[in-house]
Parts: sequence; structure tokens; C-alpha cells
Amino acid sequence: MDFSISPELQDRLTTALEFVESELQPLEPLFLAGDFARLDSALVAKREAVKSMGLWAPNLPQSIGGAGFSLTELGLMSEVLGQSPLGHYSFGCQAPDAGNAELLLEFGSPAQHAQFLQPLAAGQVRSCFGMTEPAQAGSNPTTLAATAVRDGKDFVINGHKWFTSSADGAAFCIVMAVTNPDGSPHERASMILVPTDNPGWQFVRNIPIMGESGQGYYSHAEIRLVDCRVPASNLLGPQDKGFALAQHRLGPGRIHHCMRWIGICRRALNMMMDRALARELSPGEPLAEKQTIQNWIAESAAELEAARSLVLKAAWTAEHQGFKQARDEIGMIKFFAAEVLQRIVDRALQVHGALGMTEDTVLSWYYRHERAARIYDGPDEVHKAALARRMLRNRLAA
Repeated sequence: MDFSISPELQDRLTTALEFVESELQPLEPLFLAGDFARLDSALVAKREAVKSMGLWAPNLPQSIGGAGFSLTELGLMSEVLGQSPLGHYSFGCQAPDAGNAELLLEFGSPAQHAQFLQPLAAGQVRSCFGMTEPAQAGSNPTTLAATAVRDGKDFVINGHKWFTSSADGAAFCIVMAVTNPDGSPHERASMILVPTDNPGWQFVRNIPIMGESGQGYYSHAEIRLVDCRVPASNLLGPQDKGFALAQHRLGPGRIHHCMRWIGICRRALNMMMDRALARELSPGEPLAEKQTIQNWIAESAAELEAARSLVLKAAWTAEHQGFKQARDEIGMIKFFAAEVLQRIVDRALQVHGALGMTEDTVLSWYYRHERAARIYDGPDEVHKAALARRMLRNRLAA
């Protein structure tokens, strides 16, 4: 197992990091102040600059305008881009668009490629993914209640979704809905492409996250689909195989997420050290001289490297041996990296004191929004239980 990287990739990662630090981090005050109009205007130029550097959409192949990174390479890039909340969006590989584009690329029809994939890959539109429902347990997507009933050449969709991330301003949504209510638990639902200008698509609100609703890409919406009629040709992939497609999307998506979290950890650790060195409790007595602070820095560094190594191992195993062989590692990284993320951000905020609670640094935003890392893509408790059951079965069979 070799995690060494080529000089060419190292150059690209260095270029990306320099761009994040010099071009994106200075825009974060606009982001934290909620000045999304000025931010969006500024990011148009930044995204064009990324394209000119040949780093646009590293998750997609060059044949459709991407940079064509491998899974492990993409993980390393995600670590770099995670060092700003603006990173992934500026490089055209943000969730949920990245996963949606990958689904369309593999399972979409030529007509769907032309209508949905090509503008999405080029960054001309945004998309969203509608699965989670307020009345159903998000940890068990086999219990979806939204329905899509065939009516002639159309599907008619009815359902109530929430935490449909980035729906505000999105051009279309991949909706998970039940097309076969009598099917087995994993063969009931399908994925259907729904343009958001459809009369049956009802945008209810952006959901406040610990008091912050956000706007545009940086938001999570509540949606209702009321007699939403779309052509049957908008079915993505085989009918009743939505669960299988979702699982196909989740494997690489969890690696992307976890390496993004590693990037956040690295940013938070650097901020923790800078604050400890600069903040004096009294003249000539910086926080950095306190043993508690030194312990937090050392523990954070060790936890960061442990999480990073485990995520890279998962990416390497999935890339070389397949996602089935990497199943345990992918389960481990989901809960381990999420917990490391929360601990490091919490320590960094504590070292910043009252400043850490304000919008004068990015830490408060990370603290609010990345707490959800232990919930989305399956709560940590579900991943731990599933991993333990597999380990116990294997031990029993040994």
C-alpha cells in the first residue's frame, strides 16, 4: 500500500492550496456576514480562474470537462479544498452536485446527459438531491413515503422532503420516491429527475441551522412535491433500483466528505496554534506556554494524522480492490473522522475564547454546520453497529 504521490500531483495540490489561501479565504468575511450577493459575484471570477488552471471538477473525467482525478487523488484534493467553506464550490466538486453528476454520468441516458449533466458539469447550473423526509427516519431510507405513480407517459410525484441541500437556486433535483410499494425494502424506490421550475415543485423554506438559514448553495431546504408531473424519461437508471444507486453514490461520497473534514481539521489546528502563539494572558506569557494548550495541540495533531491515514487506506482499498473490500474501512472513517473533526474544532474554538464564538473567524461556522457530520450519510451509531455486527460474524465464522 503506497500513498506516495507524483511530483505532478503535488504541484497541482500546492497550486490549489495557494489559491484557497490567497483567493478564497479572504472572501470568507462576506460568507460569514451572509452577503451572498457580493460573494456569488466574486466567486464567478474565481471559478473561471480554476478552470484556466485545469483544476475544475477533479471528480469528473476530462471527456466532460473535468480534471480526471482518481479516487485517492480526489481525496487529497478534497483535503486541500476543505480548508475553506468556499473551496469545493469554487473548484466545481461540491456536494450534492458532485455525486449527482457522477450518477448522471454512469446511469443517465444521452438525453439526460444533454439536458442535465452537461450544464451541471460545466458549472452553469446547480442541482440538489431529495431523499430525506421529516416524517421518516433518515437512517433508514427504505421507509421513504414519497411516491411516484406512473400515469401514461409521466410519473406523478407526491412527497415532503427536507434537508434538500442547496435546493435554493438549483435547476433540478434528483428525487427519491417509491415506485413499487409492494417491492422488497431495497427495491421500492426510484430516482427521478425533477426540474425545479415544475409547477408541482414547492419550495417551502431554507431550514435554520442553529439559527442560520443561509442562502443559495449554502442552505438546506424543505420541499413539497404536489402532483408533480414529469416525463417517464426522467427516470434515472433502472426503475425500483434507487436504493442501489444511492449506495453506489455513498461509497466515494463518504471518502470525499471525510477528506474534506481532514482539511477542516488542519485549518482548525493551524488556527489553534496561531492563536496560542499570539494571545498573551499577561505580557510575555502566551497561551502556547500552558500545558493544557500544548496537550490539545499534540492530541489534535495525532488524531488528525490517524484519521487521515485511515481515510487514505479506505480510498486506496476501494480504488484497487473495490468498494466491497473497503466496506469496513468506509464505515470506520465515517464515525472516526467525524468525531475527530468535532473534537479539533471544539478545541480550536476554546483556545480562541470569546473570539471563537463570533463570526470574526470561520470556527463558529464550522462548529454549527460540521456538527452534522455525525448525522448525515448515516448517523455514527448506525455505522458503529453495522461494523461491529460484521466483525462479530467474521469472528464467529473463523
